[in-house]
Amino acid sequence: MNSEDQRELREEAIVHGPAYQLAQEDVEFLASDELRGVRLQLELLKPEIALQKHAIRSTVVVFGSARTCSPEQAQAEVVRLAARAQLHPEDAQLAHQLTRARRRLAGARYYEEARRFAEIVSCRFQREGRRDFVVVTGGGPGIMAAANRGAHEAGARSIGFNVTLPHEQRPNSWITPELAFRFHYFAVRKMHFLLRAKALVVFPGGFGTLDELFEVLTLVQTGKMPRLPIVLVGSAFWRRACDLDFLVEQGMLDANDVRLVSIVENAEQAVAVLNAFYGGRPPT
Repeated sequence: MNSEDQRELREEAIVHGPAYQLAQEDVEFLASDELRGVRLQLELLKPEIALQKHAIRSTVVVFGSARTCSPEQAQAEVVRLAARAQLHPEDAQLAHQLTRARRRLAGARYYEEARRFAEIVSCRFQREGRRDFVVVTGGGPGIMAAANRGAHEAGARSIGFNVTLPHEQRPNSWITPELAFRFHYFAVRKMHFLLRAKALVVFPGGFGTLDELFEVLTLVQTGKMPRLPIVLVGSAFWRRACDLDFLVEQGMLDANDVRLVSIVENAEQAVAVLNAFYGGRPPT
C-alpha cells in the first residue's frame, strides 16, 4: 500500500471515528455520566418550549392508578371469568380471580369519573388563543388514559408526561400527539407537572400516585409553591389510604394542614371545588 492510500485510510478513520462526531450527534457521549446536567436541562427545555408554542397557560393535573380499567373492560373480564367459574366451581384460583375482577369492576367507576372530569374542564376552559386548565397526566393507561380521553372527546388538547420504566410504559392513544413527552428523570417530570399547575385532582392509586400527591402537599405546606386546589376523588378509598385525621390526632400534622385537601365523590363535585377556589374564572 502506497503512502497516498495510507493517508486516505487515516483520513477515513478520523472522519468516521467517535471523536470527530458532532457533540449533539454523539449518542454515547450524550449518555455519559459527565453529561447528566445537560440531559437534565434538555428534559426541562424540550416540553417547556413545546407548551409555550401551543399557548398553554395553565394546567390541571390528574393522577391515579395505571391499573384502573374502563367499565367496559372490567365488565367483560367479569363475564369471562364468571362463565369459566360456572364450569369449574371447584377451582379456588379461578374464584379468587373472579373476586378480584369484581373488585376492579367496582373501581372502574373512577375511570368514568376521570374521563368526565377532564371533558367538563376542557370544555369549560380551553379556547383558541389561550388554553387554560389543560389536562395533564402521566401519559400511561388507566386513570391517565381516562383523563386524556375525556379531553380528546371534548375536542381539546391534553398533555402526557410519560417516563421510561423497567417494563416500558407505552403512551395512551388519547394524548395530543404534539404534547406527548417521554422523560428519563422522574424529578424533571415532576417539575413539569407543577410548573403550570393550577389544580391537582387525584383518583385512587398506588405508590406512584401517593408519591406524587404527597410531594405536592409538602410543597404547598412548606410554601415552596402557591396554594392550589388539591382534590381527592373517592372518600371510601382516601379515608383509609390517607387518614389525615389520624395524623392530626398523633400530632404529626396541624389541623390546618387537613384543609389543604378536598375529598369528593364525582367529577361534578371536583369541578365545583375548582370553581369555588377560582371564582368560576380560569387563573391568570
